[in-house]
Amino acid sequence: MKMRILSANDVRQALPMAEAIEGMKQAFAQLSTGKAVVPLRGRVDVAPQQGTTLVMPAYLSQSNDLAVKVVSVFPKNSERHEPTIYAAVLVLDAETGRPLALMEGGTLTAIRTGAGAGAATDLLARPDASVVAILGSGVQARTQLEAVCTVRNIREVRVYSPTQEHAVAFARQMRGQGPIPQLIRIMSNVETAVHGADIICAATTSSKPVFKSKDLSPGAHINGVGSYTPTMQEIDAETVKQSLVVVDSREAAWEEAGDLIIPLQAGLISEAHIHAEIGEIAAGLKPGRTSPEQITFFKSVGVAVQDAISGRIALQNAVAHNLGKEANL
Repeated sequence: MKMRILSANDVRQALPMAEAIEGMKQAFAQLSTGKAVVPLRGRVDVAPQQGTTLVMPAYLSQSNDLAVKVVSVFPKNSERHEPTIYAAVLVLDAETGRPLALMEGGTLTAIRTGAGAGAATDLLARPDASVVAILGSGVQARTQLEAVCTVRNIREVRVYSPTQEHAVAFARQMRGQGPIPQLIRIMSNVETAVHGADIICAATTSSKPVFKSKDLSPGAHINGVGSYTPTMQEIDAETVKQSLVVVDSREAAWEEAGDLIIPLQAGLISEAHIHAEIGEIAAGLKPGRTSPEQITFFKSVGVAVQDAISGRIALQNAVAHNLGKEANL
């Protein structure tokens, strides 16, 4: 029995952003229409390292995709000059359960997370959106930017990072890449980055809100992808209150999304404040934005259907282009 092994570079080649975004729309639609089996992810906390290891299985019955991802998020790794996220994705044959491929999952996670926000941006942001603010300068920030620029004609990028040299490196690496414009401005504070931006992507590990609602302009669209625990809050409660809120999964959001759980516990919103899952909008079951002035907020905690469909796309392209290595099991 043979299994294909894909490195980070293989995954990067095998999972183009435009294909990944379309895949996310399909995956989210299947999730929201009852065509996916997704247990809440298993979680192991590694307290001495402030780390978390998650196990994320998913089966999509419509597209016949089956995969399991194991992902570790260890924030202190940055002190060791190592990635904060390590992951592996095992793609299985949905007919037999046979392992088909093992993929480096950090790259796949970054691409699929960016693609999820790209899908939400395509469905929620104003069609004329042209200025994007990126808060954060890590791997996730890079794929967020690529995804947004794939679905909208972006003319100006603003990047803010608490560590300015990180923002400088981000701008140097990203400007002019694919659909990303040459104009990437390094901002000295969050307020000037956010004010006047049509799209804001928050991709930080902050446990406190990274901007204030008063800095938002009417009609802005926000992607929040950084916080992933009930105690982390990238987006402030006032922004949540005034936004049309869309999530990847209601169940997962109320389990893990501090951006929503914290204002809920404070009595500032109710569970009904979530307007829709993004899959309901992708499937045409619910409307998205209803006016140019409306502020929209997509909160993503990450759902295993994204990994399953990404794994299938990457494997198909890897086979077609002879990427990776085959190993005997």
